[in-house]
Amino acid sequence: MPDYLGIDTSNYTTSSAVYRSEENRVIQSNKLLPVKEGELGLRQSDAVFHHTQQLPEMIEKLFESESGINLSAVSVSVRPRNIEGSYMPCFTSGEAVARSISAVNRLPLYKTSHQVGHMLSALYSAEKLELINERFIAFHVSGGTTDCLLCEPDEEEVIKVTEIGTSLDLKAGQAVDRVGVMLGLKFPCGAELEKLASKATKRIKIKPVLKGNNCCLSGIENQCRRLLETGETPENIAGYCIDFITETISMMTAKALENCGELPLIYAGGVMSDKIISEEIISRYKNAYFAKPEYSCDNASGTAIYGYIKHKKQESSKCLY
Repeated sequence: MPDYLGIDTSNYTTSSAVYRSEENRVIQSNKLLPVKEGELGLRQSDAVFHHTQQLPEMIEKLFESESGINLSAVSVSVRPRNIEGSYMPCFTSGEAVARSISAVNRLPLYKTSHQVGHMLSALYSAEKLELINERFIAFHVSGGTTDCLLCEPDEEEVIKVTEIGTSLDLKAGQAVDRVGVMLGLKFPCGAELEKLASKATKRIKIKPVLKGNNCCLSGIENQCRRLLETGETPENIAGYCIDFITETISMMTAKALENCGELPLIYAGGVMSDKIISEEIISRYKNAYFAKPEYSCDNASGTAIYGYIKHKKQESSKCLY
């Protein structure tokens, strides 16, 4: 059975996955990086160290979980985005292991970006992988990005990604984590903030800020701090934060559709695993598709699928000669 190993070592998850192509099935093993209570993240040097410690364990668990894995290729995310200058040291941890596995087993090695991995993982989860052959609009919303993207078929990169909107200041995931820590939640705060928001007893008026196709999100943190200082409940503050992000993403979606036409909409990234956000967006846009939470947060599933697609194309081209 042709199987494909994918590795992703981003902030803040160590991830490995195998795509079993004949069954169109993914198995994965992920682990969050340890962040001390009250802190909002890790230095890159610490992230590299923890990935180096955790990745062998994740791969061991992956191969212990299922028998008969027969690898045809290895793929790995080596940068945040497919743009010049895109680099983070944490991705070197995954690349080193992927190169070693590839060399020892004499397997093809395919390199992609963390962002393309997110797109493919979301498409797989939404059962929309055929969209790699079409144009679509995607949102990548996480701790490091709040990006609206035009995605198009590409022979080399599988998906060509062009930014058409972004946050000009704070990213949505940063807002979630800063507000969450402010309310005493443990980093990363997304799941707990969503639970808190679901208990809100009132809706606080919001004023999302768009500048052209871009958004500004720094007002979330400032307003939530003011609300906390004036005695507002944590539940209502959490609800305000989630509502602000929901309305911002919705407004960016409307702008993208206005500029690019009625294209399919794909939403990925950890923030987009929030059910409050996804249910509201889906109610407004008929062609909106969200990944399941386990495929929306950082994972290596899309990276493994990238290897499958690249290897399949390579083998097909060989048959032409």
